[in-house]
Amino acid sequence: MKKFILLLSSIAIFSFSAKSQGYDIKINFKGCKDTMAYLVKYTWDQQYVADTCHKIKNGLIQFKGKKDLDKGVYVLVSQASSIYFDFFINENQKFTITTDAADMVANLKSVGNKENEEFFGYIKYITSKNQDFNKIREQTKGKSKEDSTKFMIQKITELNAEVKKFDSDFMTKVKGTYVFDVLNLKTEKEPTEIPKAKNGRPDSVYQYYYYKSHYFDGVNFKDERIIRTPFFDDRVKKYFDQVILNHPDTVIAEIDKILGKCEQDNLVYNLLLGYFTYKYEQSKIMGFDKVFVHLADKYILSGKASKVYTEETVTKIKERVDIMRNLLLDAKVSEVYMIDTTYGKLVRKMGFDTATSSKSITDLYYKNIEKLTPMFKTLYQVNAKYTVLVFWAADCGHCQTEVPKLHEALKDLKGKMDVKVFAVQTKDDLYDSWRKFLIDHKMNDFINVYDPVHLNNLKERFDIYSTPVIYILDKDKKIKAKRLGSEQVVEMLKTLDAMDKEAAKIKN
Repeated sequence: MKKFILLLSSIAIFSFSAKSQGYDIKINFKGCKDTMAYLVKYTWDQQYVADTCHKIKNGLIQFKGKKDLDKGVYVLVSQASSIYFDFFINENQKFTITTDAADMVANLKSVGNKENEEFFGYIKYITSKNQDFNKIREQTKGKSKEDSTKFMIQKITELNAEVKKFDSDFMTKVKGTYVFDVLNLKTEKEPTEIPKAKNGRPDSVYQYYYYKSHYFDGVNFKDERIIRTPFFDDRVKKYFDQVILNHPDTVIAEIDKILGKCEQDNLVYNLLLGYFTYKYEQSKIMGFDKVFVHLADKYILSGKASKVYTEETVTKIKERVDIMRNLLLDAKVSEVYMIDTTYGKLVRKMGFDTATSSKSITDLYYKNIEKLTPMFKTLYQVNAKYTVLVFWAADCGHCQTEVPKLHEALKDLKGKMDVKVFAVQTKDDLYDSWRKFLIDHKMNDFINVYDPVHLNNLKERFDIYSTPVIYILDKDKKIKAKRLGSEQVVEMLKTLDAMDKEAAKIKN
């Protein structure tokens, strides 16, 4: 059962209009000591208060309103935020539930609501089997470890067989109902007949592909009620985190497949699109920004998310995507024109360090263009199998630790791999402290450059919102790895080099 979160706010995309007849839900809760209780609805991975009973008298809890409640699974929650039990609110929104605090599950009954009668019967059976399991464990006391294990295996096998049969029979009986739809979300789809592999064991490959291909069997993505269950969010998250291959292209294909099963602009579509967009825009796994860019291009910027994002938000997403799409893995970075430490003082004498406006900088540039042109050191002038592109700032404490660590680590590759470092100082006003840092740490084997002329919009072009930022580029200046820690660079270079050599062998 999920932890109850007391939220009184509402979400715009979760509301919809329908002909209202109102609701009247009575819960006769014998032995209830609460004076107040909450009616809480599941919505994706959160729970929201739908109504509050402010006065409980003799255990009678009543929730009543003139407008229909959203259809779905709800939970009765105590004034101390303890969860009591789940129940269904669907077409019929006027019914009574009775129970007893002495044994809440065993005494659950519903009058006037067949779905809850069916659901409570299911809960009672599963609860009784859990109790049987505890009794079996008690029966092992006094037995030897060997006898205890043998006894447990036998009894649990029998118990599991009983539960599986009951579950199968129950699901057949309620097929076509909302009870089936809800419980189907938690049901694992496993093959009953598994072929043998060449080694004589059950074919695990067959099991995996069967499980994956049947994972969402029976799930109607057009039915908004599935959002308001305790199982749908776990089902989706497990599929993308544990079942499918964790690769951007695979994730993109699977998201498209699922959104293709939804109706555009309905609750399921809107919520899933919002969830996937946020998940992969925030992902710390290298390369998964490709998923975010795909979602933005195909759904958000194309106008297929008007019920999810405002025009202002779409504009911000576009700005973000326009930066990110040029920095995806295997994208070729654009050229940068920099000045190295050798010419730093000469450029400063031209007045760039004291210029205060874009116009004055531009005027200085064109005034000195003939002198500046031969001074430029560009990224594409770097001739190496791999280029480590580093953006850092001399006044950044983290940089002051990480850049020397990177410098030291790369010594391990000297003479073994063709690697050069193009180290960019991001703050041109720190020229003196930057130059001193380079001398103190003997970093003369890096290509140390900065941009006093302000030709390159580095922060946006390379998505620099904190430093250091490290990219690894191949000989064609395509991004092979990015946003690495200094301790990861050498291992990544070794991995890339090994992959290149293996690909060369296959090609030859």
